[in-house]
Amino acid sequence: MEFTDGPVLIWGDNGSGKTSILEAIFLLGRGRSFRTRNNRRLITHGQTHLRIVGRVCNAPGNTVTLGLEAGPQGTTARIAGRDVDSLAKLSQTFAVQVIEPGVHRLVEEAGYRRRRWLDWAVFHVEPLFVDIWVQYARALRQRNAALKLSGPDASVWDRELSRLGEQITRSRQSLMDRLAPYWRETVAALSGIDVELQYQRGWGQDCSLDEALALSRARDTARQLTHAGPHRADVAVRVEGRPAREVLSRGQQKLVAAAMTIAQLRLLKAATELTPTLLLDDPAAELDSEHLERFVAQVSELRCQLVVTSLHAESRLFGAPARTFRVEAGGVQPV
Repeated sequence: MEFTDGPVLIWGDNGSGKTSILEAIFLLGRGRSFRTRNNRRLITHGQTHLRIVGRVCNAPGNTVTLGLEAGPQGTTARIAGRDVDSLAKLSQTFAVQVIEPGVHRLVEEAGYRRRRWLDWAVFHVEPLFVDIWVQYARALRQRNAALKLSGPDASVWDRELSRLGEQITRSRQSLMDRLAPYWRETVAALSGIDVELQYQRGWGQDCSLDEALALSRARDTARQLTHAGPHRADVAVRVEGRPAREVLSRGQQKLVAAAMTIAQLRLLKAATELTPTLLLDDPAAELDSEHLERFVAQVSELRCQLVVTSLHAESRLFGAPARTFRVEAGGVQPV
């Protein structure tokens, strides 16, 4: 499938495979699906592997080939023919986001999704962040392994974990500060709800990470797990001081989560030279007419590459499509 700068429409009946195409595109830029953390669940029944290959143009004349394979041994990826040591590095090459029927989970579920949402933006705004993040993840694995084997000896990793963790936290907080004006404008325009985003760093506000690791050493040893650090961070989503998931309806949660994604893309466009790709899975089916009009206006202002699915060939939410594909029984045909 070859896409263009303008809107791309993928249409077909329910169950034809439209979302699977979006999922494949998303995998190339993120290394994981937006529907499950386990890529093995995406493999066709009766097969042992899945493989995706794509080419992205980051700048005029600069095309990069990406490849991803998932199987019994896990997921591996290649950028320009070279293996990558972390799937996070896919994000630096291909900036892709998605708004799909399960987007409310960004508000409703635990902090894992919101950390990924935040880090994806930091990866692009601060190019060195991904290497620091990979080093931190490696040190965290080593500390947790030491806790399982010998308990107190795990403290040898505290200084490295603290150094890297503090850097991650500063970068994340800086991103949240820069995001704030885009967030206020977008959530007001899309939902009309006064929603606050607050970064929670993953340990107490009254001490350094090194001090927090020392204070939690007995607990860490007993449970064989590191409790303090940016891997436990969250972005609190609150309405009048209360968790948004306790206050907002499912439909309102979807609007707020969509606003989080759109605000993030607005910041990315302003801070970098990237043209992100936004995947929209049948947005007309999820919103009433008033909020759909607001949503279309907000997305149209992004000026990013759009790939939109619909049940209808005549869908024109974002104007006439530059390319149209029909999906039927798992097969794809350009129209």
